Amino acid sequence: MIKILFIGDIVGEPGRRAVTSLLPRLKERHGLHFVVANGENSAGGSGITPATAEAIFTAGVDVITSGDHLWDQKEVTHLLREEKRFVRPANYPAGTLGQGFTVVSREGGASIGVLNLQGRTFMAALENPFNMAGGIVEEMRKATKIILVDIHAEATSEKIAMARMLDGKVSAVIGTHTHVQTADEQIFPGGTAFLCDAGFTGPHESVLGREIEPIIERFQKNTPQRFGVAKGNVRLQGCVIEIEPQTGRAVSIIRISEPLEEHGA
Repeated sequence: MIKILFIGDIVGEPGRRAVTSLLPRLKERHGLHFVVANGENSAGGSGITPATAEAIFTAGVDVITSGDHLWDQKEVTHLLREEKRFVRPANYPAGTLGQGFTVVSREGGASIGVLNLQGRTFMAALENPFNMAGGIVEEMRKATKIILVDIHAEATSEKIAMARMLDGKVSAVIGTHTHVQTADEQIFPGGTAFLCDAGFTGPHESVLGREIEPIIERFQKNTPQRFGVAKGNVRLQGCVIEIEPQTGRAVSIIRISEPLEEHGA
């Protein structure tokens, strides 16, 4: 069996610290073979840079996915040009810098594919992911039957519909973006594991990872505020998927919400 950990959106320095501190024990506890993390909020809570990506890779993550905050840091262009372990949503128009999927060959083990898609409901109007996903998955299946999809989307219906469409064609479809971990983990009839949202990795004494008061004031007064990254109750959230390598079918999925215990906190 192949066990993959998917880590929900890493938010700022607290999220990176949680991955660095907690990932070794999670690897040992669950016998993990591969780790995927959404890193689009890893740089100061918005965007990703080569430095924050390197910290995440050094901590033990194999592939980093992204989403609608992809372009928030200008240094991301270096990752898009040079880093084969970094993927952006595949449904950007043809010719966009970077790659939308990757297949990683593990020495002495199975190859694992990671596909990143972005929804369109209440989000930027990229190309239609439903019209693109099938062809991409078909291409990926020439190299591996183990495929994990990060669907970065606002609407739960869009995430569920994508997973239903890909049931039996990919190993797992995991939702990101809303930063609220859902309790609907399941395996569809075709063998595809699904979780509508993996949650987020970072400070949970917050509003989705950000300081509480500025967000409340924004809602009260509708005036510009600086949304700094919060600090308290840091957790690593995500899920562990167990996959049968010969078929690519998932056999189990469990949610993870691991606290970072810090002295003096």
